[in-house]
Amino acid sequence: MPTVRSTGIVKKCVLGAGLLTAGLGPSIAPAALGEPEVSVKSDVARMRGSIKVTENANYRSHEIQTPSGTVVREFAGADGKVFAIVWSGPVMPNLRQTLGQYFGNYVAAAQANRSGHHHLDIQQTDLVVHASGHMRAFSGIAYLPQAVPGGVSIGELQ
Repeated sequence: MPTVRSTGIVKKCVLGAGLLTAGLGPSIAPAALGEPEVSVKSDVARMRGSIKVTENANYRSHEIQTPSGTVVREFAGADGKVFAIVWSGPVMPNLRQTLGQYFGNYVAAAQANRSGHHHLDIQQTDLVVHASGHMRAFSGIAYLPQAVPGGVSIGELQ
């Protein structure tokens, strides 16, 4: 059974991001969880950031530095699909953009739990999200457990 724990400011930022970006709809085709790695370029353009790509034994890391100081790392396996996204910085990234087709699950899970102040944990069979933060200090990770390449520890994705 999925577990969800959420807290105030993180949940408000998540829900606010959903409302602000709801009108963008299907026209967005960024790299997102489960999507092809080649679309990372559109994320760089949308975030107006710079990118650094690092090759690892079982995956590639695309680090996007935004003008606001937020860093978003998108991890893609040998199959060319994004399996995890990590963020940290003073501004929450556009979660509709980064979570893609899993954004609805994320928002529903965040709305279902209304306790706490600075943390959100979602543990589902197809989506895991850990997010925390407060004004000017947000961080989190979202990943697809079934898509994490063999030999890769979630703890190494920083």
